[in-house]
Amino acid sequence: MANPSTQLSTAHPWLRLMRLDRPIGTYLLLWPTLWALWFAGAGHPSAANLAIFTLGVVAMRAAGCVINDYADRHVDGDVERTRHRPIPSGEVTATTALKLFFVLLLVALILVLLTNRLTIILAFGGAGVAALYPFLKRITHWPQLGLGVAWAWSTPMAFAAQSNNLPSELWVLFAAIVCWTIAFDTYYAMVDRNDDLQIGIKSTAILFGRYDLLIIALLQSAVLLLLGWAGLLFGRGLLYFAGLGVAASYFIKQHRISRGRNRDACFSAFLNNNRVGMMIFVGLAADYLVNP
Repeated sequence: MANPSTQLSTAHPWLRLMRLDRPIGTYLLLWPTLWALWFAGAGHPSAANLAIFTLGVVAMRAAGCVINDYADRHVDGDVERTRHRPIPSGEVTATTALKLFFVLLLVALILVLLTNRLTIILAFGGAGVAALYPFLKRITHWPQLGLGVAWAWSTPMAFAAQSNNLPSELWVLFAAIVCWTIAFDTYYAMVDRNDDLQIGIKSTAILFGRYDLLIIALLQSAVLLLLGWAGLLFGRGLLYFAGLGVAASYFIKQHRISRGRNRDACFSAFLNNNRVGMMIFVGLAADYLVNP
């Protein structure tokens, strides 16, 4: 079976540039955002915040994809998985992509202006991290850490929007999301590792080398421990921890299918994290329903 990431899409170039034809990244960003909203709202986040943050996830994920392709415009043509993207293929100019990035940031800004001052201040920090992330792969083997911080930034924003407060407990959830992001994006980087080595792109997949699966396992263990700690801090019950148990079983599955480090297998392990995020949210939401 061909790696889905290498199959050509027939969607409009702008949709492909924003990856709206491949929503996996949106899902992976949406789940931890929902975790944060449910913790911040004690299981009952406001409908307004739920709508604002869901639309914000779509806009910011699209913006992140656009600026990533802009940053990689000179190297994407040399990588098997990315050579048909809109910028290297000539369907969209780099200038147009940059304009689209700022339009998407404007959409996100309009959404965040519907919240409160603290959330707006935090949003500028989040936008800065999102814009910086694609350029980290030129200077450090830890671009996945930058992505993790960008992914987790929704946590303080959710608490700020919901309660206009930043309790210390939220940083445990923040750390869990960072570790989870580094783990699943290392799987993603393993797909491109050979190409990245040839063109000089850095990643945790390259840094970890033959210890990649071991370190991913350690990161995933940290995710479960941190989420368990967050559950205790926020007074969660059995259903929440059952959700973590299901997530652990998916982590084990990912290691089983990626043992040979085959490109398709690593990509499948990456995709499986959608189920991880979903089951953690299902357990959290169900637990708040029966244990407010």
